[in-house]
Amino acid sequence: MLHVTRDQSRSTDLVGELRRAGLEVRDDPGTRAMYSTDASLYRIPPMAVVRPRAADEVATTLEIARTTGVPVTSRGAGTSIAGNAVGRGVVLDFSRHMNRVLSVDPEARTAVVQPGTVHAVLQKAVLSYGIRFGPDPSSHTRCTIGGMIGNNACGNRALGYGRTSDNVRGMRHLLASGESLVTGYDGDGRPVADGPADLLAALRQVTGRHLATARTEFDRFGRQVSGYAVQHLLPERFDLNQAMVGSEGTLAVVTEATVRLVEDPRHRVLVAIGFDDIVRAGAAAPTVRAFRPTACEGMDERLVAVLRSRRGDAVVPPLPRGRAWLFVEIAGDDRVEVLDRSRALVRAGLGVESILVDDPATAARLWRIREDGAGLAGRAPSGRPAWPGWEDAAVPPEQLGSYLARFDELVTSYGMTSAPYGHFADGCMHVRLDYPLDRPDGLRLLRRFLVSAAELVAEYGGSLSGEHGDGRARAELLPKMYSSDAIALFGEIKHAFDPGNLLNPGVLVDPDPFDAEVRAAAVAPYRRRLAFAYENDGGDLAQAVHRCTGVGKCRADNTAAGGVMCPSYLATREEKDSTRGRARVLQDVVRGAVDWRDPAVAESLDLCLACKGCASDCPTGIDMATYKAEALHQKYQGRLRPLAHYTLGWLPRWSRLAGHVPTLANLALRLPLLRRLVPPLAGVDHRRSLPTFARTPFRRWWAARVAPTAGTGRPVMLFVDTFTNSFSPVVAEAVVRLLRSAGFEPRLPATQVCCGLTWISTGQLDSARRILGRTVAELAVAARAGVPVVGVEPSCTAVLRSDAVELLAGTDHAADARAVAAATTTVSELLATADGWRPPDLTGTVVVAQPHCHHHAVLGWSADRALLERTGATVTTVAGCCGLAGNFGVERGHYEVSVRVAEQNLLPALDAHPEAVVLADGFSCRTQIADLRHRPSLHLAELLAGTGGAY
Repeated sequence: MLHVTRDQSRSTDLVGELRRAGLEVRDDPGTRAMYSTDASLYRIPPMAVVRPRAADEVATTLEIARTTGVPVTSRGAGTSIAGNAVGRGVVLDFSRHMNRVLSVDPEARTAVVQPGTVHAVLQKAVLSYGIRFGPDPSSHTRCTIGGMIGNNACGNRALGYGRTSDNVRGMRHLLASGESLVTGYDGDGRPVADGPADLLAALRQVTGRHLATARTEFDRFGRQVSGYAVQHLLPERFDLNQAMVGSEGTLAVVTEATVRLVEDPRHRVLVAIGFDDIVRAGAAAPTVRAFRPTACEGMDERLVAVLRSRRGDAVVPPLPRGRAWLFVEIAGDDRVEVLDRSRALVRAGLGVESILVDDPATAARLWRIREDGAGLAGRAPSGRPAWPGWEDAAVPPEQLGSYLARFDELVTSYGMTSAPYGHFADGCMHVRLDYPLDRPDGLRLLRRFLVSAAELVAEYGGSLSGEHGDGRARAELLPKMYSSDAIALFGEIKHAFDPGNLLNPGVLVDPDPFDAEVRAAAVAPYRRRLAFAYENDGGDLAQAVHRCTGVGKCRADNTAAGGVMCPSYLATREEKDSTRGRARVLQDVVRGAVDWRDPAVAESLDLCLACKGCASDCPTGIDMATYKAEALHQKYQGRLRPLAHYTLGWLPRWSRLAGHVPTLANLALRLPLLRRLVPPLAGVDHRRSLPTFARTPFRRWWAARVAPTAGTGRPVMLFVDTFTNSFSPVVAEAVVRLLRSAGFEPRLPATQVCCGLTWISTGQLDSARRILGRTVAELAVAARAGVPVVGVEPSCTAVLRSDAVELLAGTDHAADARAVAAATTTVSELLATADGWRPPDLTGTVVVAQPHCHHHAVLGWSADRALLERTGATVTTVAGCCGLAGNFGVERGHYEVSVRVAEQNLLPALDAHPEAVVLADGFSCRTQIADLRHRPSLHLAELLAGTGGAY
């Protein structure tokens, strides 16, 4: 007999009502997993997610929620660190449809936006007018204006532009009752509010009953964000517009906002100041305010060390001497005045060394350290996962140095580590901590620490939150900061707006315990029968997928900064197609809530291109390509696989067979009947071209035409992959010519070796391990002799440098894999070591270069960029993915997304430079270019070696 629980019945009734109302609603396990958490500690699966298209659909959702007694939580980008954007009932996702800039008035310097409008989208919309929205959180590339209003976000430049509450001119709200509330200002700048008269009267009465508390406990310093902004309800102000900002979706639902815009200064200069330690940096920060900066950000060597460990020393620009730093931005319209102010700050001698950075590119690289802080700090100095929970406390700025010293002592006393950073001139510090949530007593320690931390902040007259709101993380601790009368005042304000506690319950008023529903606390290590070693996560897949802290950088367009992540999300704008969305589903897998074979897993991973862009671009180090391969391995182990796994996944095997009779193979594929039958039988989209087998594979060319030498050149082992050997032998021939011209003597392995990439990408990891074992055993002989292993195809080269180590760990070939990884190099990296060799002069040549995603993510493209600069060519580097991504864009069901990915960056670059030489080292990139634009493209070796001559 089927037993239906009350909650299941309630959920079914709710979803049925929502669907009958014509709303876009989702309640499948995958969606509930994706929306169960934000960037906080908490996991609370909703009953359903509604994606409203307009305000009337929000009103309909609220009406149904009232009648069914189900709570409602508003959500923007889901980057809330305090757990403000998760709830047990309906989650309203404004980012999908209600995300437009409705109008811009450049004369009034205002814009009207929907709540799901991404901050960066607003900035782009007003850029041509020379104006901008002032507040700029580090998550500005993906956070929404509605989310900023909910938390009263500030950002790096709050010194110059104020908080969000200072920059909102008006809002339209829907109350839990379904009634409308409009807040804003009249023509003389006086606050006005148009809403239910009983609500407005009740608010005045509430404030009147607690007048002394309202006057004395609030607005004591700029970053006092915790609780409601009661100071704006005082009778002499009664500015309901400002009071609503920072209420974390507990009082009303914002459906539209009019924001104030400011003129962007014409000139910006960065002054970086080094200090002996972070305490001295914090103590000096208030002094910096005398120089009228727009930003003053602090960090120390702990955060920089995490960055270097993740991305290498080369990504960190030179910093002033010291172990802690302030980054100070001086801005204005008069360049001379800006430089004078900046030089005066340098001369002030606040630290051990100061440098003035006038180059925008260098300044941007320095600011990126700070912007990626939330993600970088996801790994503690101890190497363990670091979590939010005590993320953005603030103290009066003059107290910051002393507070930082005491805070470090507190953290150490609990056996934890941290890497603090933050808005130091405002007294706001960000931090994540390596709470031992994997221990049986982890939650008890979390509670003891957070209570101690709250007491420390209260001792300094500070605020539990300085810009992210209290949410579920700190609301229970508000009595440490406020009097019982202030807590009662919050409750009365909430009741006046939302007597039924429908909106975001458990937050701010009658809060849930901050140690309840902690997502990482209930997760046991997941180590059984894994194919990859996950060495950076102690062999624990649970720890690996929980690297995703939810900061949501994968929801942004990272290509503007030369990144790749996340091409499928940029194509579909669906949360399920973001790195974060996929990680959330996999987090439910390792906790046992979802099985590997659940359709939710397949759906979330289907459009992952396995580009590895997240491995380099995600600040937390998520590697979804690896997790996808593991998921396919777990799902199909011992089972029949999709046909494409046997065709595309085994393509190197079929290519070697066809290589014996290439002419016959090509003829067969050109026959009309076979041309119609082969693609569907192979799982290939019919719109894709089929590659042509070379008449003379590379190894046959090598055996016939490359004469043995006396060994005068420096020996290198050439790793020619199956694709290059079978389909593009001219590329390998060019590599041979190029390396010999540079003084190297290429050698080949005795047999055709394979990296197993197609087996890896289709999750056939047992086979991939066997193939790779044979490959590294052969290449290791050269590697141990000090001979470089030079790859031709970037994706295959990346396997030798990275995947092989993970797949072969714990096997007889583990040492071979490490030796080969250390010896593996790209053509450009090798040429950088060639004494006396000079690249050809390509001055006047226009080049459009599409770096392969794996080249960008695993190998790094900086050596190629430097080499091209030496040639004198004019190079346009295409950011992002080409969209083909190995077997992804070839498979049925992926063609449209593959093309949309190409349309983001690659195709516009090709169209903008119709006469340019197209450079693409990746076989899949060259195939995509040929299929979509019918243009020839070259490997770097072909460009540098030219087309003539042979050995």
